[in-house]
Amino acid sequence: MSVNDAKSIAASLQRHQGMLFGDPLPELDADTGYRGPVACRAADITYRQLDYWARTGLVEPSIRGAHGSGSQRLYSFRDILVLKIVKRLLDTGVSLQQIRQAVSHLHSRGVDDLASMTLMSDGASVYECTSADEVIDLVQGGQGVFGIAVGRVWREVEGSLSTLPVEHADAPAVVDELAARRAAKRQAG
Repeated sequence: MSVNDAKSIAASLQRHQGMLFGDPLPELDADTGYRGPVACRAADITYRQLDYWARTGLVEPSIRGAHGSGSQRLYSFRDILVLKIVKRLLDTGVSLQQIRQAVSHLHSRGVDDLASMTLMSDGASVYECTSADEVIDLVQGGQGVFGIAVGRVWREVEGSLSTLPVEHADAPAVVDELAARRAAKRQAG
């Protein structure tokens, strides 16, 4: 593959996925969170996936974790962004082991870094590209790759969440009535 072909592919990715690099994104409210069902809708995953990924440590809620039966997890915007990226990687055939490594890397990055990052994958490995030159180098390998512009996914998640209910971190965790009764019965018995 020639350098011109690689540049053409990088330009095509940019047209189809929005800005790859340098796309300014809004500030995040660190006190705003979303319950599990809302996170599922925004990330386009099932509640079963969300629960499994939280229990296995793939993507845990950063605002409030589950503490017993009936308690509500509270996910941050960034958590939901990572959930959506995980879903995209899974849909393209990347192994859960590779995704765990990619998520670990994403957690080590700041939000500003995430917004300017493009993830590329050949279906077996996930690569971080922070400049158009890195995309070109990866594509020049002659192997089929796909890209996920994190800034674009950010905007998708933001659009999904704009119509869904939000909670503030300082609001008390809601425990359903049945779970409260069960807990009281266990303590009494």
